[in-house]
Amino acid sequence: MNLIELKKIQFKYVNSQAFTLKINQFELKKNTQAFIEGPSGCGKTTFLNLLTGLIKPQQGNIHLLGTDITTLSQIECDRFRADHFGIIFQLFNLIPYLSVIENIILPCTFSNKKAKRALQNESSLTAEAYRLCNELDIDDTLIKKPIQELSIGQQQRVAIARAIIGQPDILIADEPTSALDNERRDQFIQLLLQEANKYNMNLLFVSHAMSIKSKFNTILNLNELNDYYKDTQNVPI
Repeated sequence: MNLIELKKIQFKYVNSQAFTLKINQFELKKNTQAFIEGPSGCGKTTFLNLLTGLIKPQQGNIHLLGTDITTLSQIECDRFRADHFGIIFQLFNLIPYLSVIENIILPCTFSNKKAKRALQNESSLTAEAYRLCNELDIDDTLIKKPIQELSIGQQQRVAIARAIIGQPDILIADEPTSALDNERRDQFIQLLLQEANKYNMNLLFVSHAMSIKSKFNTILNLNELNDYYKDTQNVPI
């Protein structure tokens, strides 16, 4: 069974004629660490939103882990995403009024499957969050600090812990290094790949930083996947 299968996908925003994503056939096997590249505006975030069920294509089918998510209701899509995805956002999106531990545990409050997997490692979700903090070198003194008092490097480690708790099948990272300098970016990538390997999680990583794509075992150029884009390039002027 493939990780992802897309068939005859077509998506366009209702109020925009300038963009269409059209993918006739695409498959991605399991055990993948994929770097998704393409210029700004080519649809990388749209592609991720389709995969996670946040939006639905006007045509076609998206199979994830054997489930056709295009046939699911929005509530079912939300549950599927909570159970199977860990997401690292561009600005990390940590909740400022929650503690470090509460931020890390948060995904398990939306997914019984993640909670059960987390409890296979420790006797409580709090204990599992502490275990991940130790694994990711988040010092005990930082755990009691408000999120806004953590450095960017510390916040990124908390964001990784939150994404991997409950060992989701797929990690999504949408431009999470855009605000980092080169040294912090390389540290973040190394840590993320290390954790994905340790827990056998598939990783889809979007970035404009071409210097890091050699670290991934699969490179996806969205313009090359997008049949609409390829067709427009062949239109005579």
